[in-house]
Amino acid sequence: MKTATLDGVRTFLAVAEHRSFSAAAAQLGITTTAASKAIKIMEQRHGVVLFKRTTRSVALTEAGTGLYAQLRSATSQIDDAFSSLNAYRDKPIGTLRLTVPRALGGLVLKTLAPQFRREYPDVSLDISLNDGAVDLISTGFDAGIRLGQSVAQDMVMVSLIPELEWTVVASPTYLRQYGAPAKPEELIHHQTIRYRFTSSGALHRWRFLRDQHSFEIETTGGLIVNDTTLIAEFCRQGQGLAYLPEIEISTDLSSGKLEKTLQAFIPRSTGLYLYFPARTQQDAKLRAFVDTARAGNWRVRANS
Repeated sequence: MKTATLDGVRTFLAVAEHRSFSAAAAQLGITTTAASKAIKIMEQRHGVVLFKRTTRSVALTEAGTGLYAQLRSATSQIDDAFSSLNAYRDKPIGTLRLTVPRALGGLVLKTLAPQFRREYPDVSLDISLNDGAVDLISTGFDAGIRLGQSVAQDMVMVSLIPELEWTVVASPTYLRQYGAPAKPEELIHHQTIRYRFTSSGALHRWRFLRDQHSFEIETTGGLIVNDTTLIAEFCRQGQGLAYLPEIEISTDLSSGKLEKTLQAFIPRSTGLYLYFPARTQQDAKLRAFVDTARAGNWRVRANS
């Protein structure tokens, strides 16, 4: 059985419609010789004569007439299919898949996502909460949100939160019972609630700054969690000290449920970024999301 091929189909259809090799060639932007050769190759490949040729006219054979009727319908559907791609190019439409960290990503998207949906109702957001490193290409995500230090260098990055302020916090109950550490080295005498990185499995080492020199301390404690939201909850319950970004616990700080310690020793870190592969940045729905993120209207509500 011979394998079907689309070689020469456009030429065949043009000749059949115009009943002329020269007119078909002019439409396709090729020479008359090239058009004639393409038809001969098609006829030889399938072993069927498609056109009756004379010096003055070109007409379809019975086989050619049947083929033309079927191909005209099929190519019309193909044209419609490719035309439908214009909707994806010119208008934000479809589904945008995002991978974001649980707590920080949620804080951003709780206002950014509704803002985007109001502006672009034809785009659905499919959001996956994951604190670990995620390969966008292999997992099928369009974009992600992560701390800048976690984003691969070959990605396009759009700043969402320029810098993050971190703090060591504890509940008033814990501080009344055990006191507050005066310097980072005193943490060895305290219970701390530690974070385990999802991808590497490593424990987060608390980072501090003294006299412009950065150093890390590996704390101890009876609770290890891979979710910062649960760490904050344990901290509110008085289970120990926690090292968290202020934006995540701003309500607890303002209400007095958590109190800061060691603030003079804590440096800021890289901010939160939207990131995606460079080759996908022309996708209409992704461009729309980037535009909404850059506009910044959502930031005021996210911090309130």
